[in-house]
Amino acid sequence: MANYKYHMLVCGGTGCFASQSDQIKKNLAQIIEEKGLQNEVQVVITGCFGFCEQGPIVKMLPDNTFYVRVKPEDCRELVEEHIIKGRKVNRLLYTDPENKEHVADSKHMEFYKKQLRIALRNCGFIDPENINEYIARDGYAALASVLEINNPLATIDVIKKSGLRGRGGGGFPTGLKWEIAAKNHADQKYVVCNADEGDPGAFMDRSILEGDPHSVLEAMAINGFCIGANKGLIYIRAEYPLAIERLLIAIKQAEETGLLGKNIFGSDFSFDIELRYGAGAFVCGEETALIHSMEGERGEPTFKPPFPAQEGYLKMPTNVNNVETYANIPVIILKGWEWFSSIGTEKSKGTKVFALAGKINNVGLIEVPMGITLREVVYEIGGGIKDGKKFKAMQTGGPSGGCLTEKFLDTPIDYDNLIEAGSMMGSGGMIVMDEDDCMVAVSKFYLEFTVEESCGKCTPCRIGNKRLYELLEKITEGKGTMEDLDILKSLSKVIKDTSLCGLGQTSPNPVLSTIDNFWDEYLAHVMEKKCPAGQCKALKSYIIEPDLCIGCGACVRVCPVNAIKGEKKMPHEINQADCIKCGACIEKCKFNAILIK
Repeated sequence: MANYKYHMLVCGGTGCFASQSDQIKKNLAQIIEEKGLQNEVQVVITGCFGFCEQGPIVKMLPDNTFYVRVKPEDCRELVEEHIIKGRKVNRLLYTDPENKEHVADSKHMEFYKKQLRIALRNCGFIDPENINEYIARDGYAALASVLEINNPLATIDVIKKSGLRGRGGGGFPTGLKWEIAAKNHADQKYVVCNADEGDPGAFMDRSILEGDPHSVLEAMAINGFCIGANKGLIYIRAEYPLAIERLLIAIKQAEETGLLGKNIFGSDFSFDIELRYGAGAFVCGEETALIHSMEGERGEPTFKPPFPAQEGYLKMPTNVNNVETYANIPVIILKGWEWFSSIGTEKSKGTKVFALAGKINNVGLIEVPMGITLREVVYEIGGGIKDGKKFKAMQTGGPSGGCLTEKFLDTPIDYDNLIEAGSMMGSGGMIVMDEDDCMVAVSKFYLEFTVEESCGKCTPCRIGNKRLYELLEKITEGKGTMEDLDILKSLSKVIKDTSLCGLGQTSPNPVLSTIDNFWDEYLAHVMEKKCPAGQCKALKSYIIEPDLCIGCGACVRVCPVNAIKGEKKMPHEINQADCIKCGACIEKCKFNAILIK
């Protein structure tokens, strides 16, 4: 990259691709060639920059200018103004929401200030389809070092001392998992990468695979050497076409370069990687269900022990780690366990990648040191709640997690603190909710997902969660009783204690956490037959305020069921028996005469 005067980095993650970033890249390359600048300017498609709310993004190097919400038609102006005339295109710069000033350098944006990118170190910086760019960033140097030292147990000890815990949800110590697999002797062992990622709103693993696939391949090879495996398998959902495409390119390039395959770096170590495709079953994020799916069986979990490290894929010792866990491995090898363990908290070392979404200004992918508080994530990195509304809760850990309220905003984020607060780290989803969200409905949403995704193998999960969902549906329709609330709590605890796998054991968490933190909302639904947030359709009433209604008839014309009656230029009324609560009338009324009660 050093031969070029300018580099234009274009975000090539799935989100920006959906907004024509591939066309932006083509337009920039065409205009640069038209201007005869192809020897001075290089256009590079990268992985995700993280700031998804502002995409598509084009970043200029070496001056680090960060252009946001770029459209294909903006390309000519970017080349002519920034490259040729040396002037920034102010209208495409990020605008700070506080002081309304343009911010050209991403280092000065609140979104990035408190981030520390380790797993995401190459995302948004290198071309993921060019192995040479990964190598230029010390790629495969960790594998070379491990093979040169030729001491698997010493490498495992480095991972153990680093304090790295599995980033897939459970937080099991990674080095210990490797050690168990290494001690189990067999003619054949396997290394597996869990890239299933089924949490609603989660896209951490997808973004790493799209932006830096070689970091995962390198880490899997290191894992294989450490446990005595020569075969790697990546289990990835078929709904990730871009990640799959870039993985296949990366595997081919690594094989052609001699970094995968036979006698890597001239050693006796050989290692191959293949992809296995999932159909999007959430339960296949659990490692035993994942293994069964790869074997062509139903994706159902089994009792442990034996653990996969003892008896996994094809009954052989198998080491399963998720994408983000692997992405940390090469850096730990190169920089040392002391460096990694100096980041984070006493029991949760390093950083964590989160998908920040919901009612927050800065939606995106973030990587922060363990121990950062929820308040810093929401109000600094996240830029606060949309439209200046009040923070209500944050769901962490996806369907397996819980809702954390305002009282937990100053809680340092790590595995143990989140569990103590009634939630969990999970794979890293963070959904922010505001005052307009109904927490009973939120709980019902997650239960609906869990019911759909249950494999059905064990009764507590298959039947118990269905009953939980039916109770929540009854409550949100205004038909619930106090007895139903008692059953909700007792049934949730039974499901937690008796389900076979982590999916069932954690599925009642959204119910229990919302009951603990928003009991008054449950009572309002049951006792008053009212949804305080006004979100439960069955409990809504659309009322026309007579003093504000001028009888224009606009609402009458859009009502699909003719529930609104009234004389012209006279206040109208809504027949509650006929009203289907679609909201068409309130959207059409220009006088704010229709209220929801």
